[in-house]
Amino acid sequence: MIRFYCDYSQSAHPKILEALSKIGDEQYPGYGEDEHCKRAAALIKEACKAPESDVHFLVGGTQANTTIISAILRPHQGVLSADTGHIATHETGAIEATGHKVLPLTGTDGKITAAQIADAVDAHWADEAHEHVPQPGLVYLSHPTESGTVYTLPELEAIRAVCRKHNLPLMIDGARLGYGLASPYTEITLADLARLCDVFYIGGTKLGSLFGEAVVIQNDAIKQDFRYLIKRHGGLLAKGFLLGIQFATMFEDGLYFELGKHGVTEAMHLRQGLLDAGIPLQYDTGTNQQFPRVTEALKAKIAHDFTFAQWEKVDSEHSVIRFCTSWATKREDVDKLIHKVKENV
Repeated sequence: MIRFYCDYSQSAHPKILEALSKIGDEQYPGYGEDEHCKRAAALIKEACKAPESDVHFLVGGTQANTTIISAILRPHQGVLSADTGHIATHETGAIEATGHKVLPLTGTDGKITAAQIADAVDAHWADEAHEHVPQPGLVYLSHPTESGTVYTLPELEAIRAVCRKHNLPLMIDGARLGYGLASPYTEITLADLARLCDVFYIGGTKLGSLFGEAVVIQNDAIKQDFRYLIKRHGGLLAKGFLLGIQFATMFEDGLYFELGKHGVTEAMHLRQGLLDAGIPLQYDTGTNQQFPRVTEALKAKIAHDFTFAQWEKVDSEHSVIRFCTSWATKREDVDKLIHKVKENV
């Protein structure tokens, strides 16, 4: 069985496994106070061109989202998100469990706009009963989105301007950020994110690490006591050096960007193969997630040899499914999938 279900079905890149294998007899301070975490943080600051940022390492995306969002919001505030955003659809109420409501906005192909954010804030304050409903206190974006789409630099700059006008912090979920940075559909860089966001994170779990997310904080107010909040949310890993080693390896020689580019290259090859077979795509994505609309008969044929995600039921005869490439996807496996599709359309 060849797996295109997700981008975290393999352990880690060989360079990371090699780096981890070398430290068996070494001892380090706990909780991220070690030389590897310091080295990784310095490399990330350099890559972001943000020497004044704070960098913290957490284990996973949901942990990062809950820690960041609860750190920013006051008790009566909620977080604006696309209705398809990860925090709204795939985190089992984790944000609400922190005491904060997700305030969904109807997205287009997974994205929301500066105008929508402005309208939502204006509508809140125009409501004479605004004190009876959660106040918008933060804007959450994913790059890429759950639909595999990415924000353009002008879109992100417009959202930043609206957030600044309304005194709303801007957060970006970067669980798949490496694939977003490699997308041919956007020119956004790490330096742009550091310039335009109050906080974002760099995902390692889905891009070659065993596990781990690197939270990059620009806003001084969010920096304050953030380690206390990591601990409160169960995220201050005793063996923090395991995270530092992984991120230092990823950023020492550009491995992070190399792996993101590989995943996107294979996805673009798959995308073209699907289009050549006459298969329509639900979203025009330039990242590692591709969403073909297939017949139920074709879906069943593909499922004999490949795993994928059932995304959306279109009607009794058609579904949208998701193929996800990764940092480790092999070209021959993509070609086998394309061949399987073509021989059964």
